[in-house]
Amino acid sequence: MSEFLVIVPAFNEESSIGSVIEGINKNAPDADIVVIDDASTDKTRYIANQKGADVISHTFNLGYGGALQTGFRLAVKRGYDFVVTIDADNQHDPECIRTLVKAKLATDADMVIGSRFISGDVFNVGILKKIGIFMLSRITRFYTGVTITDPTSGYQLLSRNVYSFLARGDNYPLDYPDANIIMLLHKKRFKIVETQVKMYERRIGSSMHSGFKPVLYVIKMFLAIIMVILRRS
Repeated sequence: MSEFLVIVPAFNEESSIGSVIEGINKNAPDADIVVIDDASTDKTRYIANQKGADVISHTFNLGYGGALQTGFRLAVKRGYDFVVTIDADNQHDPECIRTLVKAKLATDADMVIGSRFISGDVFNVGILKKIGIFMLSRITRFYTGVTITDPTSGYQLLSRNVYSFLARGDNYPLDYPDANIIMLLHKKRFKIVETQVKMYERRIGSSMHSGFKPVLYVIKMFLAIIMVILRRS
């Protein structure tokens, strides 16, 4: 068994899942890979199997957070030192898995967040999402004292203590695990750092933040943040 597990949540990503797995194998050949097929209706599961990844398929679509929590529970069962979460749509460059690992070793952080914004490079996101990221970044900094430029990033490294905590019960939301989780982990005294990674715009398919979904996302995220603040330590 490898030292760490790469968790890839996927829903109808047949056009990209193969190249994502190939990229992980190339840049982190010693890592184990599990694709959490969140009730896809296309060939996502088949292609992931063909590429050699472990695949866990949900009977019903649970959402992005639900897929990740399934991966965390597998990691708990197997006892990995840490996990890396990476999206299945080719937006996250697998080469930066090494960057996350280096940041973990250099800082002994419990959570390393991969950011597309630290270097100041321009990343084209919709205006609604850009406003949402800005607001959540400010709220996160105010609450934690730590500057997180990309609180919506799903490109992360989580230590065993963190992923074991998030695998339990309702500690992880089924839909949007973003700034609310950063704040919750800070409240639980986990060390969080951010490091620059490379990300690309989605070219095929639709994002879970497309259209007017960012409006609903912001509303739900603010409610989730309030729940974190009110939650007992």
